[in-house]
Amino acid sequence: MNRRRLLAAAGGAGVLAALGGGAGYALLGRDRPLALVYRGPASCSGCSEAVAALLSKMPAGYQVRYCGPGEHLPLSAETLAGAVVYAQPGGGEVRQAWRRLRNAADDVRAFVSRGGSYLGFCLGAYLAGSGEGFGLLDRVTVEGYIYTKGASVRDTDDTVVGVRWRDRPRHMFFQDGATFSLQAGAPATVLATYETGAPAAIVATYGAGRVGLTGPHPEADRSWYADAGLTNPDGIRFDLGQDLIESTMRA
Repeated sequence: MNRRRLLAAAGGAGVLAALGGGAGYALLGRDRPLALVYRGPASCSGCSEAVAALLSKMPAGYQVRYCGPGEHLPLSAETLAGAVVYAQPGGGEVRQAWRRLRNAADDVRAFVSRGGSYLGFCLGAYLAGSGEGFGLLDRVTVEGYIYTKGASVRDTDDTVVGVRWRDRPRHMFFQDGATFSLQAGAPATVLATYETGAPAAIVATYGAGRVGLTGPHPEADRSWYADAGLTNPDGIRFDLGQDLIESTMRA
C-alpha cells in the first residue's frame, strides 16, 4: 500500500496519545497481554495507528505498543519475547520494506515458531511470504490480487472490493492487496475470498504459532474512505478485523 494518510478521527487521536510512549508501557499492568505493532519507514502514516486502534478494541484487553526505528521499543527478540502478537501493517513497496525489515526476520520467525502470533495487513501479508519476506508460510504463496485471472480490480488505486467473509457478502477497503494460493495439505484456513473465489484472508500455522493475513483492509476507519472519496456499502465496521484477530489468537 503506497498511499500515505493521517488518522483524522478524534477517537483515533486518543488511541495515539495512549499508545505513544515507552513510559506508558512501563506503567501499565504487566498481566495484560502485549500486542506489538510495527511503526516506522516500512509502514505508511496512519496504517500502524489503524491497526493499533483495532487491537485496542479487542475484548482481550491488549496492551498495544508500537515497535520499530525511532520508537521506545525496538523490533527485536527481547521486545518480542514479552508479546503474544506482532502486527505488520500496510505500507509501501515490498522490496523497499523488506530492506528495512530483513535484519529482524530471524527474530520474527523465531517468535512465531515458538508460539507467538503474526498479523499481516496488506503489505504485512506480502511480508509473511518467502523470498522478500519473513518466511512464515508453509505450502502457501502470496501474490497480488490485481494480477490474478478475473480480478475485479486491475490498478493500484484506492477502492472498495466485494468479498465473502465466512461465506457472507461484505465490502472492504482495498489498495493493491494480496491473495493466497494454498497447496494441498497447507496448514491454513481461508476466512474470506474475493469475488473470483481467490482467498482474501487466511489463518495459518507456523511452528507452534499462528499467522493471520488479509489482503484488503478491515482496519480502515472513516478517514480512509473520506480521503479517497469512497463509500463502504456496509458502513464503517470493524467486525471482520476483530474476527481475523480472534481467529489468529485462538488456541
